[in-house]
Amino acid sequence: MPRHSESQPNPIPHRINALSRREMLLRGGAGFGALGLSYLLGGPSASAFVDSPTLLPDASAWKRPDGAKSVIFLFMEGGPSQIDTFDPKPEVNRFAGQSLPSSIKRVILPMGEMESPLLASHRTWSRRGECGMWVSDWLPHIGECADDLVVVRSCISDGLNHVNGVCQMNTGSIRGGRPSLGSWVTYGLGTENENLPAYVVLQDHERATVAGGPRNWGAGFMPAVYQGTKLASGNEPIPDLLPPDGIDDARQRRKLALLDQFNRHHALERPDQSELDARIASYELAFRMQAEAPEAVDIDSESEETKRLYGLDREETATFGRNCLLARRLVERGVRFIQLYHGAGSKWDAHTGIEKNHTENCRSMDYPVAGLIKDLKRRGLLDETLIVWGGEFGRTPMSEKGDGRDHNPYGFTMFMAGAGLQGGRVIGQTDDFGLHAIEDRIHVHDLHATILHLMGLDPDRLVFLHKGRPERATLNEGVVADRVVFG
Repeated sequence: MPRHSESQPNPIPHRINALSRREMLLRGGAGFGALGLSYLLGGPSASAFVDSPTLLPDASAWKRPDGAKSVIFLFMEGGPSQIDTFDPKPEVNRFAGQSLPSSIKRVILPMGEMESPLLASHRTWSRRGECGMWVSDWLPHIGECADDLVVVRSCISDGLNHVNGVCQMNTGSIRGGRPSLGSWVTYGLGTENENLPAYVVLQDHERATVAGGPRNWGAGFMPAVYQGTKLASGNEPIPDLLPPDGIDDARQRRKLALLDQFNRHHALERPDQSELDARIASYELAFRMQAEAPEAVDIDSESEETKRLYGLDREETATFGRNCLLARRLVERGVRFIQLYHGAGSKWDAHTGIEKNHTENCRSMDYPVAGLIKDLKRRGLLDETLIVWGGEFGRTPMSEKGDGRDHNPYGFTMFMAGAGLQGGRVIGQTDDFGLHAIEDRIHVHDLHATILHLMGLDPDRLVFLHKGRPERATLNEGVVADRVVFG
């Protein structure tokens, strides 16, 4: 064979898969997103998703074996009024119709709002449970569970409107783009059931949109595989799950295998888009779900007594009751994080007509939430499940439009139950009018740190490297609320 002269370049064999230096660096860096994908899918190694095997992160650095297994976050979207539910303030009624006393005023709201007259609360309060916790007549059934609740009256946040308030309660930031709390939990713990989504979102009004939309359950800068999976409410939570009539298992497998081949070839040329890995994983998950998910969402298989416990026999409670019952069934099957939106579309927002607004919302929510707590408890699941209840903020003691209340992120109430918490306790305090948290203030970042801690995760060590920077769920600001955890 003739040798080439030094003046001519050596011929380079044509390779279809040849990479430029830039493509190589891009593919090598972006491939790390598939590590989490392999972990979620329970695969034997990451080598199935990246060009070379790479060790997965050592979760033992941030994970304890004694945490709860699942979270059910009951999100009252729009902001329930704390001074009408869990935080009675007699002074509000005493000074009703008058301006807020100057000793309470601070420069936090427009002066016109600060000068609005106080709006009386028409609630009747009673001590519930052996602990004697104050609960209003709007929540008679949750009041029956008072001995299981840890009520935090001193929550604070930075969100003044619904979009940034809901965003912060979900992601820690008032600006979109960060991973949601459910994504962090899923990243830190993985999944216990590879045949179901690890992170599920349900809302009670399909035609309404949660303020801020899907970014509230998005994965932010994490690989898209960690984002929440939104299920539909109603009789078919997962549409198009079953294969068409006449398509047997073997044919379905061949069809999906061909689709997978096309998808992987498409993704190979676009390694910087983690959404493609997530889409491929979603198809694989959908196939596995065909065996388990129909049974998991089959609420009709429950006993009539259980359906009544959740209020499925009542028109006003049936929708949210079905979601709460589905949440219990998903917890039983190892789903990590379940977020139930009640009042999707800011239905709790009561700038006017708070009596009608909150009466209807409480009536449709109170009975199912109490049923969920009681059902988990009697099944022995409450200690391994963390329940969180609350909205993006509370409401002011001053009136708006004569018969409503404005947003109040400066002192509002949330409660937790389960996860081994000692119930029957009230944490924190607001001022005499319920406007400002003044004792044991718990910011959203602290709340998130506490939730992660109760799930067996160390919020300081749970780190995701983003562009070389260590990112944490609490934005390096939150601390675990010891009084909530230890009493």
